[in-house]
Amino acid sequence: MTGEGRRAICLLSGGLDSATCLAMAREAGYDCYCLSFDYGQRHKVELAAAGRIAKHLRAKEHRTIQIDLRAFGHSALTSDIDVPKDRVEDEMKRAGIPVTYVPARNTIFLSFALAYAEVAGAQDIFIGVNAIDYSGYPDCRPEFIQAFEKLANLATKAAVERSAKITIHTPLLKMSKAEIVRTAVHLGVDLSLTHSCYDPDESGIPCGRCDSCILRRKGFEQAGITDPLAALGL
Repeated sequence: MTGEGRRAICLLSGGLDSATCLAMAREAGYDCYCLSFDYGQRHKVELAAAGRIAKHLRAKEHRTIQIDLRAFGHSALTSDIDVPKDRVEDEMKRAGIPVTYVPARNTIFLSFALAYAEVAGAQDIFIGVNAIDYSGYPDCRPEFIQAFEKLANLATKAAVERSAKITIHTPLLKMSKAEIVRTAVHLGVDLSLTHSCYDPDESGIPCGRCDSCILRRKGFEQAGITDPLAALGL
């Protein structure tokens, strides 16, 4: 993967995965234009983390788009539904798609990224989806990414008129959480800037008990690396 001199749109949530994905795009030589979303999520503290990471990793630009997915709800992240806590990994897998799934979220985010790519003159979009250590979201699967990439190349003026093919990059897709942690450290990502928790307290302190916190903790433990957020009780 080489992007020397090319522009890329990088979806940036403020979490461990998206920060690592951005670092990998930068390492490959891309000029990175980051896109975050204020979509009514209960863990809005992640947006501050996204801003810190974009600055830390020298993004060319960082935009935050406001959309209100609370209008649809039906997710523990956008409505008054309890976030699952204290689940072991086998339980996460047996339970199917969790209530923290936000309906069509990655489809919506990638659509915005596609529009941004046309305006910015980018043919590359990076998203930090993962199909190994994840919570079972259907829009993190390789089948979804492949289908969206096909759609992107049918839907844009640049692709139709100039054969400017859009590529959706998913460098974390087949990596374990431990491999993601090691990659982030290798690339010099300051992981103290990231935020992973779905249900932080009012001051932004991670709960340490939701699926995202548990998967993050597992990743650091298996990587043999101390999580810089451990002092906060994660």
